[in-house]
This record gives sequence, structure tokens and C-alpha cells, in this order.
Amino acid sequence: MISKRKEYDEEFKKRAVQLSYNAERTVQSVVDDLGISPSMLYRWRKKYSQTGEKTEEAVQLEEVRRMRKRIAELEEENEILKKASAYFAKHQR
Repeated sequence: MISKRKEYDEEFKKRAVQLSYNAERTVQSVVDDLGISPSMLYRWRKKYSQTGEKTEEAVQLEEVRRMRKRIAELEEENEILKKASAYFAKHQR
């Protein structure tokens, strides 16, 4: 049987990070109460600050992903144009 990964919305993640920074609670107690793994919470802590804003690292990673996707699209367009120009050059004579 295939188990589906549980997905959490952004608001839940931000709230979990804020709770984990609370001085009155330990990270382990937050993890236990929310039913998530410690590694998941620490990943979220890398992405969100204590105030719930995205960290500089998270913003940069999103920008890198967006740029890589755009580069892949442009490379694909270039390949198509190369093939088209070769085709038309061949049939032009």
C-alpha cells in the first residue's frame, strides 16, 4: 500500500516555527504536540524566521530554482531553433 505524504500549509509551518522558538517550550514538546518529525521542524526553521518571514536563505533558494527552470526552458528553445534552422538551411538550396 502506498502511503501519501502529509502536506502542511504554509501557515501551519510558520506557526510551528514560532512555537519552537518559544522559550517556555522545547523543540521536542512542539514536535510531539504537532505530530511531526524533528527534522521536518528544523527544515522549516531554515525556511522561516521567528517572526514567520522567509529567511534570506529561503529567498535565495527560490530564486536559484526559478533561474534554473528558466535556463532549462531557454536551452530547450535553443535546441528547437537549431534543429529548425538546420532543416530550413537544408531545404533552401
